[in-house]
Amino acid sequence: MFDRRSFLGSAALTGGFASLGEPLLAQALKPVALPATDLYGKNEDAYWAALRKQFLIPADVVNLNVGTVGSSPRPVLRAIFDGFESTEQMTQAGSEDYPIWGYGAWEQYRKPFADFMVAQVDQMAILRNCTEANSYVANGFDMKAGDEVLISDEEHGSGEMPWMLRSRRYGVVVKKFAMPKPAKNAAAILNRINDAITPRTKIIFVSHISTATGVVLPAKEIAALARSKGIISAFDGAHAPGMMKVDLADIGCDIYTGSMHKWLFATKGTGFLYLRDEGVMDRVWSTVVTGGYDDPTRKADRYMQIGSSCIPTLMGLNAAIAFADQIGMDRIERRHRMLADYIHAEMMKRGAESWTSPDPAMRCAIATVNVPPVQRMALQDWLWKTHKVRVRGGNPSKLRLATPYFLSKADIDRFLGLYDEFRRMNGIS
Repeated sequence: MFDRRSFLGSAALTGGFASLGEPLLAQALKPVALPATDLYGKNEDAYWAALRKQFLIPADVVNLNVGTVGSSPRPVLRAIFDGFESTEQMTQAGSEDYPIWGYGAWEQYRKPFADFMVAQVDQMAILRNCTEANSYVANGFDMKAGDEVLISDEEHGSGEMPWMLRSRRYGVVVKKFAMPKPAKNAAAILNRINDAITPRTKIIFVSHISTATGVVLPAKEIAALARSKGIISAFDGAHAPGMMKVDLADIGCDIYTGSMHKWLFATKGTGFLYLRDEGVMDRVWSTVVTGGYDDPTRKADRYMQIGSSCIPTLMGLNAAIAFADQIGMDRIERRHRMLADYIHAEMMKRGAESWTSPDPAMRCAIATVNVPPVQRMALQDWLWKTHKVRVRGGNPSKLRLATPYFLSKADIDRFLGLYDEFRRMNGIS
């Protein structure tokens, strides 16, 4: 039987994997003390700098692209490695206990996340990513040919394409409304949704936080509007968990999907599907099934009956929730908003066109700007390959700047200086 030390030692004898893997494993599993509880009140910059050491991202790398994928901190990595170490020994207590998720209820992993999102465990299914959850909704919701789903023109491919597939196969109508750019206030969005509703609208499916612009949509108001018209409300929350506090009970939506590998910094391969009550669950068929999927007493758990999956990913999820709770979501959200407001203001000084709301309440940790004639991919490649700064956006000139709490103001200033340098290099005044 291998303990962690003997595993690392034996890996050193196995050739290529060990030569690359051993230092990383040793680094990842090395405990680094969390900042003292009173440091935040004494020196906030020092507090966040200390938290930065929990991440394996090298000190000279600036990641402004958490909007695509986050980096799991040390406590999450340790939970994952410990999970593999314990489960792979195959010494589970019961003769029918196996280290796979996808058949059981696994409330010890569902409940912490349900609590984190202010939901009940019976409302929450843990899946493998947001795309899977969105596909469950689009493929499973009871609709017939000619019925309409209303989405925005800023949905991610994993939110839009499942509906397009349903449309092509079964004649469901995908209707889009145009998001204002920028969205000056919540009413501007609500009015466009309301104007696009028809008697055939059965479900409104929109992002809680737009992946394109970073705008935080008025989810509670959209859910109330849908309810007033007898329409189901569904939100793609891929960016919300870990970026800002989310209270699903307060939002009052019918369906909510998302992922935990972005702003919550959980294990890659974790997503979720929330369904408000049995009335909603009875209208959404499972699309990946094994035994137990058709047992209504299991409530949201029936959507987890998906076959063999990976328990250590759920152990990492629990560790990510504990890590966020230890810092405090109020504190994290304030930090996110402060950093995004700073980078947004600095880009405005440089003549950028804001595609993120001018209302600070309608953005959190993503600021999207349009910067013609700068070519996004030329800038993006130059920043990363030459200076180890990651950004992302859209062609030709859109930049989506994500500001996770572990960034420093100096990191943002470094990006801003490089952005100015790139413009000078390319003769852009």
